[in-house]
Amino acid sequence: MKKSLHFYFSIFTFLFIQLTLIAQPARKAVNIRISPNHQDWTYQLGEPVVFEVDVYQFDTPIQEGEISYSFGLENMLPSEKGTKKIHGGGAKIKAPGLTQPGFLRCHVEITVDGKTYKEYATAGFLPEYIKPTTTLPGDFLNFWEDGKEKLAEIPVNPILTLMPDRCTSKANVYHVSIDNINGKIYGILCTPKKSGKYPAILHVPGAGIRPYYGDVSNAEKGIITFQIGIHGIQVNLNRVVYENLGAGALSGYSKFNLDDKDNCYYKRVYLGCVRSVDFIFGLDEFDGENIAVTGGSQGGALSIVTAGLDHRIKYLAADYPALCDLTGYLHGRTGGWPHLFKDGFTNKPEKVETSKYFDVVNFARFVEATGHYSWGFDDNVCPPTSMYAAYNLIKAPKELFIYQDTQHWTYPEQRNQKNDWLLEKLLPNN
Repeated sequence: MKKSLHFYFSIFTFLFIQLTLIAQPARKAVNIRISPNHQDWTYQLGEPVVFEVDVYQFDTPIQEGEISYSFGLENMLPSEKGTKKIHGGGAKIKAPGLTQPGFLRCHVEITVDGKTYKEYATAGFLPEYIKPTTTLPGDFLNFWEDGKEKLAEIPVNPILTLMPDRCTSKANVYHVSIDNINGKIYGILCTPKKSGKYPAILHVPGAGIRPYYGDVSNAEKGIITFQIGIHGIQVNLNRVVYENLGAGALSGYSKFNLDDKDNCYYKRVYLGCVRSVDFIFGLDEFDGENIAVTGGSQGGALSIVTAGLDHRIKYLAADYPALCDLTGYLHGRTGGWPHLFKDGFTNKPEKVETSKYFDVVNFARFVEATGHYSWGFDDNVCPPTSMYAAYNLIKAPKELFIYQDTQHWTYPEQRNQKNDWLLEKLLPNN
């Protein structure tokens, strides 16, 4: 009984932390609301944008005060700064329109009772025409085909360990180990208990090092789910293990071996996603055809990468994908997470060249899976310019759902929409 209570306390703590990370930020005593004056926050090239600012204290408009503002391209130095008086709770900031496709971000701050409050909003200018700054290496396809051929020489060697405390009346839950190049992939497999053939979802992770608990809910609905970690360590250990690794040996892993494409950290990660697809296809319960991949941030990137590398993927659902158009900062605009090429450590020709083999942009070119994509204009971790640079290259059937004011988080409605989309594709008759 003690073990069971400890497990449920652990999973509650994990879910609380995860929901905190993706949930809307907590409100403060003073709130600044900024809205571009077009309902969809998009503009034609050269068209001025008016950022309408309202400031509230305890939900009551602040009648008099002064705001400081600046605007410019996302994550870049501002092109203009200034101050404005607010009257009746509001002010308007007029900014000239961009002359090239991209995003203009307006930052506003105000000091009330000695404390400074900040907010920003972002206007888009023909984002559907944003082009990437990175380029496709001539041997890109050969590089990854060679990697997949070497992976295929390694047996999957799956080891499934039933986790009774996590099983439900409708689903079995297993801790899984499979062999990958240079190590293993670990994950949590959830399968329907009722015998039959089922579709599958591969869940790929956001950045960081953490335990996983699996997608039991969709398994209970009749979908095989496999949630993986990417770091070659078991995913059911004490949280302290992951915290120590994140602060120590795996700190900054996204930049490991960036000057060597054969040993870059993400090579084994990307191939590990393909290996996870191999594992799913080897399950007796899998229907052999209907498989989706999904994730957010780094997981959004891995979703696109997996679909680009492995055309067995039929559907993909990516939220605010990272690792897009990494060379943006070398061309006077933002790049995607992890924001490389901003300093002397990464601004080296060999690292720039290596990045092209792992940039989501270059996998987006080869995606064939039907896709669901979603993000916000205000994302400051995965800036919209970087994400559109990849999305605009995808030729497969796709839908983009924009929640303009979201930063690096999602609304509950946004998450429900994605899950409903996946269920509609994988369980069309339900």
